[in-house]
Amino acid sequence: MIAEKQIAEFLSRMRQAAGENLQSVILYGSGADGEFHPNYSNVNLLCVLRETSFAALNDLAPAVHWWTRNKYHVPLLLTRDELKRSADVFSIELLDMREQHRVLYGEDVFEGLTIPMRFHRVQLEYELREKTILLRERMLLARGSKNRLWELLLGSLSTFLTLFRHTLVAVGDSAPKSKRETVQALASLIQLDPSAFLQLLDIREKKVDHKRLDVNDVAGRYLTAVQQITAAVDTLLDSTKE
Repeated sequence: MIAEKQIAEFLSRMRQAAGENLQSVILYGSGADGEFHPNYSNVNLLCVLRETSFAALNDLAPAVHWWTRNKYHVPLLLTRDELKRSADVFSIELLDMREQHRVLYGEDVFEGLTIPMRFHRVQLEYELREKTILLRERMLLARGSKNRLWELLLGSLSTFLTLFRHTLVAVGDSAPKSKRETVQALASLIQLDPSAFLQLLDIREKKVDHKRLDVNDVAGRYLTAVQQITAAVDTLLDSTKE
């Protein structure tokens, strides 16, 4: 369950610290889309400021330090102009924020925000290739440690599922809201084995004890599917270009 009391306390501290400089506070990510998991999800907050000078940041520091001492990530701090001008380079992130967010204070800065989808395609391919390379590197480093390999698989799952959902968006399909539906829809589109992703979701949801599974087998199927999807994306996107 998402930490509503802590969020309310942070909001109170932030409003007091920032005063008129605080334009909006927005909850985004799994905390706003109904799929929050206390062990694997972050509480993601966007604070929109009128100005971000060093002095302004110093004013916010006590509220932010209180938040991070409670083991939450530092909020994303942007001006409204930065948000608008970032739509071409952070299209994946901002598309998700625009589609699923909750305004905690102030204006809805995503209302009317335009995100150019031609840049979305470029970012999607870049992110998939980069994350695939990082996955290989971290699998090498985790070799010999079952715990580290499980941590890698479970920790990277949300990132890849987000990119898989955006693959469906990029080819013009309706993106499913649930993670399982995303996996199954992409597996049908690309013709791959989705079992590793579904088993990891089962573990996260405590439907299966990971000790009953062979981590090397799961990791092998996971990497194979990730590489298949990454290789297929360029071809899929080329075929849908106007």
